Amino acid sequence: VQLQASGGGSVQAGGSLRLSCASSGRTFSSYATGWFRQAPGKEREFVAAFRWSTSSTHYADSVKDRFTISRDNAKNTVYLQMNSLKPEDTGVYYCAAGSVKYLWNKNEYDYWGQGTQVTVSS
Repeated sequence: VQLQASGGGSVQAGGSLRLSCASSGRTFSSYATGWFRQAPGKEREFVAAFRWSTSSTHYADSVKDRFTISRDNAKNTVYLQMNSLKPEDTGVYYCAAGSVKYLWNKNEYDYWGQGTQVTVSS
C-alpha cells in the first residue's frame, strides 16, 4: 500500500482546507485510515480516523466539530475537511492505514504517507 497525501497549504485562522490521501495498491477497504499531525518539536498526534468495515469515525477532542473525515470508494481516497482552522492546527499532516484495533493509536498503523504541511496564521 502506498499513500499519497496532498492538499496542505497556508491559511488564516478561521479558514478551511481539504486534505486528500490516495491509496495505490491494496484498497482502503481492508484497513482503517487515519490522519495524524506533527508540530515542530512535538510528537505526532492523532487527528481523525475512519474504519472502512464499519464506516465508523473517531476524532481527537481538539478537532471535533471542526474536522470531518470521509472517503470516496471509487477513488480509493480519504479526505480530511478542516474548517475553522486555528494556529494550533499547524503542522505536518500524515495519513496512515493499517489493520488497527484502536483508531487513535499511531503505533498500530502499518503504512504512512509522506505528509503535507498545514500552516495557519493568526
